[in-house]
Amino acid sequence: MLSDITAETKTPTRRHAYDWKDVGYRLALPILAMLFALLIGALMLLLLKVNPVTAYGAMFDGVFGNLYGFTQSLAKATPLLLVGLGICIAFRASVINIGGEGQIIAGALMATWFSLAYRSWPGYLLLPMTMIMGFLAGAAWGFIPGILKVRFSVNEILSTVMMNAIAIQLMNYLLRGPLMDPEGVSQGTFLPQSERLPHQVWLPRLVPQTLLHAGAIIAVVLAVAVYIFLWRTTIGYRIRAVGLNEEASRHAGINVPVYQALSLTLAGGFAGLAGVFEVIGVQHRLIDGITSGYGFSGIVAALFGGLHPLGVIPASWLFGSLLVGGDKMQRAVQVPSALIDTVLGLIVMFVVGSNLLSRRWSARRAIAAAKTEGD
Repeated sequence: MLSDITAETKTPTRRHAYDWKDVGYRLALPILAMLFALLIGALMLLLLKVNPVTAYGAMFDGVFGNLYGFTQSLAKATPLLLVGLGICIAFRASVINIGGEGQIIAGALMATWFSLAYRSWPGYLLLPMTMIMGFLAGAAWGFIPGILKVRFSVNEILSTVMMNAIAIQLMNYLLRGPLMDPEGVSQGTFLPQSERLPHQVWLPRLVPQTLLHAGAIIAVVLAVAVYIFLWRTTIGYRIRAVGLNEEASRHAGINVPVYQALSLTLAGGFAGLAGVFEVIGVQHRLIDGITSGYGFSGIVAALFGGLHPLGVIPASWLFGSLLVGGDKMQRAVQVPSALIDTVLGLIVMFVVGSNLLSRRWSARRAIAAAKTEGD
């Protein structure tokens, strides 16, 4: 049974290093799947009497037509990448984190409260501490479903969804009470938003007059760090071992419940960091609807990237581009927003399906190669 655990880390790595045909197949299949999904979307556009060339041209122009659109796609990719990294960690331990929305809120709430409470601190201290506290808040929000699963066998899908609801209600209460902007209260607007955060905690903008901030670079660095963590450390090896075969991991002396809870905790931490970056990098205050659906879209980005930390980097940018381009297409050709969601859903469905096909292809080639070596 231990051979099942070690197989992923040894044999496939060596085979993929030289099997360029398999690599080419894995790269080409998702692209073909996405093109096929866009083709079906074109047929739906024709049924609505909309020129698909015009519509997709507007989508492309929305991302690449100007600097703002391109940087906006990168800005949207940042929280998607962070949530996706957490999904990858959880997946490797065979647990599912649907609680990204609540964890984003937890991180955003902590970042807002901490930066306002300690606004007198210098920026070089306040900024990193705000990120750390937001990460810890999201991790705590992920730890609760983790401990419920390993101690009481509560299904993590159900518990993470319920934690989302709790976080939303908590944010609604705080934004309409203790955290409401005092200036708005004095002027009688009573908008559900917090006070503007101190300037020393704002993330610097990479491109002036855009929403692209330094958090994008931090997110990419963290993606590489997660890859090293999962594939080059003992803890990461044990997390992957648990995901590959729980029973074999137990026989090998690995504490399966501990690593499952740890994976959900880390997933929550990365989602919480996404909430921090939205607050200190984009909005500069906590507002109602701060998550923008990133908690669920991050799952899609992780699936799009093959549930691999490095694969989530381009997948997040691609999905962020589809979100930005979809908004431009909706405004340009006046199609319902539901159609944009349908096209995006088709792309995800076909790409994920292509991933399953590529795995089967790889498995068959591995079996064939093993038979050839045996002969």
